Amino acid sequence: MQPFSKHTGLVAILDRVNVDTDQMVPRQFLKLLTREGFGKALFYDWRFLDDGKLNPDFTLNQPRYRGASILLARANFGCGSSREHAPWAILDYGFRALIAPSYADIFYNNCFKNGILPVTLPAEQVDDLFRRTERQDGYRLTVDLESQTVTDESGLSLRFDVDPFRRECLLKGLDDIGLSLRFADKIAAYEREHRPSATMYEKVDAV
Repeated sequence: MQPFSKHTGLVAILDRVNVDTDQMVPRQFLKLLTREGFGKALFYDWRFLDDGKLNPDFTLNQPRYRGASILLARANFGCGSSREHAPWAILDYGFRALIAPSYADIFYNNCFKNGILPVTLPAEQVDDLFRRTERQDGYRLTVDLESQTVTDESGLSLRFDVDPFRRECLLKGLDDIGLSLRFADKIAAYEREHRPSATMYEKVDAV
């Protein structure tokens, strides 16, 4: 997993509450076999019209947000089913950080496990960021996990809280597999010490 320390990027907005994972990745795309390629499915039913053309009214399709890597969202982002395909799609589309007042728990945890930083800020601060983004074309933010701050080029500085364990894992790029591999020597030693003996197999065969 790619570590996250500090990221500066263009901000895009999604001004909707209760955005659920079924809307992030519609069910017809759940048959893909790898994590790559889900970016094309992100918000598919909102991004595209029935004839397959881009929906010009959807914010992410607006030219000013092309290439955005920070997504500004509203409350309860990522609710609905627990599908991990949602953060896969978020990351594959190009977003490295999310900013919202609140997230669904499972989605929030899955973001950390996939190299995405979901920043939680008070609703009034998120409102202010929406206004700044809408007012200024090319609005950019810097999200710094080490200092736990969100800043812009105009002197704005907001501090956010994050669980220390999740912070450490994301800084080091450790997902669940990476965490386990840190103890590979101890796991191997345990397996050697508890390897079934030939006598045990003979008893099983006898039964």
